[in-house]
Amino acid sequence: MTTKNWKKVFKQLKVKPAKLKKYIKHNSPRPRKDGYSIYRCERCGRAGGYINKYRLGLCRCCFKEIAPDIGFKKYS
Repeated sequence: MTTKNWKKVFKQLKVKPAKLKKYIKHNSPRPRKDGYSIYRCERCGRAGGYINKYRLGLCRCCFKEIAPDIGFKKYS
C-alpha cells in the first residue's frame, strides 16, 4: 500500500482488520527511552530548556517566572 493520503489508507484497511492491526503495530511511534524528549516541564510540557538540577523538573521559562517564589535570587 503506497499512497500519500493517510485517510485513503485507513479507509482501505478498515475492511481488513488483521492488516490494519499489523499496519498500526509497525507504523505507530515507539515510546522514548532516552534523549531530551523524555524530560518535559511539569508546568507547561515543554521539552527544550529542561532544568533537572535540584530535581526541579521545570523548563527555563517556567523557572524564570517562579524562581523568586521558591527562594532563588538573581546576583547580577
